[in-house]
Amino acid sequence: MKKPLLLILLVPLVDQAIKIYVKTHFVLGEEYKIAPWFIIDFTENNGIAFGMFSGQNIKIFLSLFRILAVFGIGWYMWHLIKSKASQGLILSVALIFAGALGNIIDSAFYGIIFNDPTYEVATMFPKEGGYASFLHGQVVDMFFFPVIKGHFPSWFPIWGTEEFMFFRPVFNFSDSAITVGVLLIVFFQKRFYPRQPEIEQQPVAENKTGENTQNI
Repeated sequence: MKKPLLLILLVPLVDQAIKIYVKTHFVLGEEYKIAPWFIIDFTENNGIAFGMFSGQNIKIFLSLFRILAVFGIGWYMWHLIKSKASQGLILSVALIFAGALGNIIDSAFYGIIFNDPTYEVATMFPKEGGYASFLHGQVVDMFFFPVIKGHFPSWFPIWGTEEFMFFRPVFNFSDSAITVGVLLIVFFQKRFYPRQPEIEQQPVAENKTGENTQNI
């Protein structure tokens, strides 16, 4: 129980420390190149991990979905702990839970405690109030890894001559925790979910009249 709890505490703590630093030191859209393949790119999105399903019109739905998902994941993790499931599985689910919790903090509270960072560095608890109401905050992303860049060959269907980049999405520390947790479950599912031994059928014996009877 100690290791999952440690993950649940540390992942959001590290995630929020990074996000608060970026928000209070970068203007929206500002980049800092650590290496050609590793860029800090301050972006915000209204969607879920890696900016998927973004859009202001569905923001409240996504925030509520995150909260319900965290409750569901938390219940499942508690069930795994009570049933003494694989430690690896419990830690993987704890990573997913912790990552989701980290992003919930953004969407629930950042609109209230920060001002708009579009034209200036954001400040915490501004006198004029935040940029959005409860559950309408935007999730902060900053990690950008354009490891491979180039163009599709002209003969390539649909995308011929267009720019190709891997990895294009900008993400945060919580997104990484969720991704690692999911990948661990996918790669080690046979170890995490061992097949239950099949129950052998009771032998069938013949009585004196030739009829089959089930041995008891």
